[in-house]
Amino acid sequence: MTAHFGRRLRKGAATTAVAAAAVAALSASQAPAVTGSDRPTAAGQATPDGSTKHSATGDSPYYTDLPPLSSPNPSPSDSQSPSIGTPVSVGEAEAGIPATILDAYKKAETELATSKPGCNLPWQLLAAIGKVESGQARGGQVDANGTTTSKILGPALDGNGFALIKDTDNGQYDGNSTYDQAVGPMQFIPSTWAWAGRDGNGDGVKDPNNIYDAALAAGHYLCRNDWNLSTDAGLRSAILSYNNSTDYLNTVLSWLEYYRKGTHSVPDGTGTLPSGRSDDNSGANPTPTPTPSKTTPATSSPSPDPTPGSSTSPTTPASPTPTPTPTPTPTPTDTVAKLADAGTAKLTAMAGDAFTKKISTSAQTSAGKAVAKVRIRFTIVGTTDATFTGGEKVAVVVTNASGVAVAPALQAGETTGDFTVRATLVGRAIAGLDYTASVTPRVADTLARTSTTALTCTPGGEFADQVEVKATYNGAVADKVAATATLIKAADDATENDKGPYFKDADGKTVRTLTGLATDADGLLKLPKLYADDTTGTFLLQITTTGGATLTVELTVAAATDTSSASPSPSASPSA
Repeated sequence: MTAHFGRRLRKGAATTAVAAAAVAALSASQAPAVTGSDRPTAAGQATPDGSTKHSATGDSPYYTDLPPLSSPNPSPSDSQSPSIGTPVSVGEAEAGIPATILDAYKKAETELATSKPGCNLPWQLLAAIGKVESGQARGGQVDANGTTTSKILGPALDGNGFALIKDTDNGQYDGNSTYDQAVGPMQFIPSTWAWAGRDGNGDGVKDPNNIYDAALAAGHYLCRNDWNLSTDAGLRSAILSYNNSTDYLNTVLSWLEYYRKGTHSVPDGTGTLPSGRSDDNSGANPTPTPTPSKTTPATSSPSPDPTPGSSTSPTTPASPTPTPTPTPTPTPTDTVAKLADAGTAKLTAMAGDAFTKKISTSAQTSAGKAVAKVRIRFTIVGTTDATFTGGEKVAVVVTNASGVAVAPALQAGETTGDFTVRATLVGRAIAGLDYTASVTPRVADTLARTSTTALTCTPGGEFADQVEVKATYNGAVADKVAATATLIKAADDATENDKGPYFKDADGKTVRTLTGLATDADGLLKLPKLYADDTTGTFLLQITTTGGATLTVELTVAAATDTSSASPSPSASPSA
């Protein structure tokens, strides 16, 4: 049976005064640098401005339960040591994370430590987000492979008290072909999962309902934009980009600090279940504000009933004066009319290299005035393995004071040819801007033999030494460069020779041209063994690479030299 999050009035609006007080207490005692107000952030960082289209969850509802103020796993005194059957304390129970869920978080941390070491992602952050997003997959309701036993879905993002995000996956993940819904234990919306999804358990499938896939995807999502999560600014930016709410930030930071103080594994399906929700008005309410009433006498005695026949009549309340609806002030995003190129140079890089130029896009009003502090989304489209620095296909950057957003550096893959990077405005539908980037093949400008030994052979024999060359480009190793080797007729005739030395194919047949060759990581290329037919003479082997580097090697086929000496003449017989 599919479980759904309930409807909410407004993200964070239903947070009670009790919860707010608890957050403040935890902020002071547990969470690092947590405040109830929004800090100014540097360009390129997320800010809680209400924009939802780029967040992982679409700013869907979350659990607001806070960790106990006491540290997890308290060490009881000898006189208070728990015995078998003694209930686990609240602090200990809250610190327990279902075994499969905990394993997924730790494996994601290990993978990110290798792929993005500068991010410094702690698994406890994934645990904190998993706690507030789904209660650790509803207390660990997952199968042996880490897939939730039933789907965890947020509400339809139909704009009715939520963000408006129309269907992007034709209902593939959320079963809703009209609006998107957050999916799985880490609550990704389908449009985010489409580029952020990962295969964390190696089964060849990217499934947002699988905790290994979802935890790894969440780790990569938090580590994009070169954020360093060991810094306060990087940590805040990453969390706010996941769900754009200061209350959410404070709640996650509280659980992060709690888990850092200690946690332990519990069996799947036995984790504690949260109860408070950001879209729930039915829970504990703050102390109600008294309703204003008429002035009453100071005495505590009840007022006598009106005298029968009295002319006193009930007072008719005055009609309230309607408050005019204020005209909303346009946001910076509302003022953007167009995107324009901001001086981007030609984007070209060799396969495997970083692009030396970056994309710059300007946000402008209809009058051409620059607009600062708006988000520009850069998306790599088309068939290419090129990425932004950090391995992502999408990057969101805030425009600076000049209204310009500079995309992260592009990294070329091995696929050559052109691809497109599209710049679009986040939060408003205006025409995007496309940039063309080109990846050229790897090249070499120099080839040289690694040995000076002469290459000789007798007719019908094989050459003792194999030909090995090293390729360089601008003096540096040229790796993965395509090459061709051909036995040619003459220095001025590159036609394939029909006699003399030859290679053998897999079936032992004569081959005098080798294609599909490539230098290794050290720029080296070692050719197969060479053989000689019965023709003697000097022959040429020509090796060429992409980029025009060419080397011609001499091969000599000659009969073996006769080193034996002539027999001595017989001595003359002595005379009689």
